[in-house]
Amino acid sequence: MKHIILPLILATAALPAQAACYADYKAKQDNPLRLAYGVSQIEGACTAAQAQSELAPALANDGWTLLTILGTFDETGLQSRKDAAGEFYLRY
Repeated sequence: MKHIILPLILATAALPAQAACYADYKAKQDNPLRLAYGVSQIEGACTAAQAQSELAPALANDGWTLLTILGTFDETGLQSRKDAAGEFYLRY
């Protein structure tokens, strides 16, 4: 049994760490209507579906409704979106 476990441990340790994943999104609040563009880090798979499942409840807790996930990207696209996201840069 330990002949199997040791190679598995070594193989797992050799795997590269998962790259950071981010998503940009649009959200809204009603009464009065407010629209927001934001950027958030995604913890699970780097997909729009995962971003939606993570962001929708987090935004709803603060009275926001997620409208759309615009896309997902790695840290290379992060800095270029910072100014546009303003107060919603990595807020959720």
